[in-house]
Formats: sequence, C-alpha cells, structure tokens
Amino acid sequence: FKSKTMALFFIFSMLLGVSLQITNGFATPYIESFSATSDSWFANNPTMLVSLSQISEALCILLTSFFLLRFGIKKVMLIAMFAWVLRFGLFGVGSTETIMGIAALICSCLVYGVAFDFFNVSGAMFVQQEAPKSMQGSAQGLFMLMTNGIGASVGTYIAGKVVDHYCVWEGGHLVSRPEFTDGWQTTWFVFAGYALVVALAFLVMFKYKHDPNKLGDVRH
Repeated sequence: FKSKTMALFFIFSMLLGVSLQITNGFATPYIESFSATSDSWFANNPTMLVSLSQISEALCILLTSFFLLRFGIKKVMLIAMFAWVLRFGLFGVGSTETIMGIAALICSCLVYGVAFDFFNVSGAMFVQQEAPKSMQGSAQGLFMLMTNGIGASVGTYIAGKVVDHYCVWEGGHLVSRPEFTDGWQTTWFVFAGYALVVALAFLVMFKYKHDPNKLGDVRH
C-alpha cells in the first residue's frame, strides 16, 4: 500500500468484488421471480439460464491473452468494468416474458465471462509484475482477499439492503414491493449505476502505462 498505484488497484479490486457478489447472490432469485406471473420455461429453470455465465467464463478466459497483449492491463480491466455495467443493465431490461427480454438475459449471462475473467486475470498479472518478488505470494493473497473476502462481504451487505428496499418475499418468490412498479428493474439499474461510477473513477484515477515487454509471459 506504500505504492499509490498498487493501493488504488487493491481498492478497486474490492469495489469490483462488490459487483461479483451482487450477481452471485441475486441473479437466480431475480429470474425465478418471473415464475410468479408467468409459466415461462426460463422462469421455472433459472439455474439453467444462469449456468450460461459459467460457460461464458470458461470460454472468455481463452481471450484474455489476446486482449492483454493488444490493449494492455488497464484497458482490459476497464473492459471488464464496463462489462459489469452491461451485466446489470441487461438484467434490468430483461424478462422471461418476451423474446427481447429473454435475449437480454442471455446476453447478460454471456457478458459475465468478460466481466469476471478479464479483471481477475489481468489483475493477477498486474500484481505479478508490480509486486517485489519477495512479496508476490502475499500480494496475490491480498488481491484475493480484497475481491472475494472484503469485497464479497461488503457486496453481500449492500446488495441485500438495496434488494430489501425494492423487493419483498411473497409466495416463495422475491418480487417487487407493491409501492414500486418495477422494483427489480430499479434494483439492477442501481447496481449498473454503481458499476459505471467505479469504472469511470478507475479510468480517471488509475495511472498505468502499457508496456508490451512486461507481458512476455502471456505469449506462453
């Protein structure tokens, strides 16, 4: 944390960890909520639809080397952050009741691979390059702590508060509160707005110059 660049990176890692926990905790209940008003196959099988996210994650990791070599670590991280904006925004406009709504949900699941892989892989490479060799193991552990530890914990708390404000359990489903016509939609747009603010702040505050020579290991 004595290095401003490293300190900023770890802080933004935590903020991205918040986004990860939002989608892990509420993607399935959101899709399942449509079964309260429709008999759509997708609403009744939300896990099958969300599993596209894991398929996308497995495939997108194959693209990270190409993007890292071509655009550099900072731009790849930014792509991941804006992918989170798309992830949440597409959930906000998606539904299981129309073709366009289903397409939005599918696209949201597919873009998850970019959002997750691009930041985690480029972040791990950034730590490997910038941390002193004697501290690389500790630095990688701190990276995981900030994203999957502190970030995930904070994300669980914040996301829970937002969802509780706009939604309520009713008939075994987490549905929009009566006073909010589109409570779930508003919830996802709040999350998308959060991800957008994080991405723009990262763009302005995180200073890192792309050096292709530092990415030699990616070619292998």
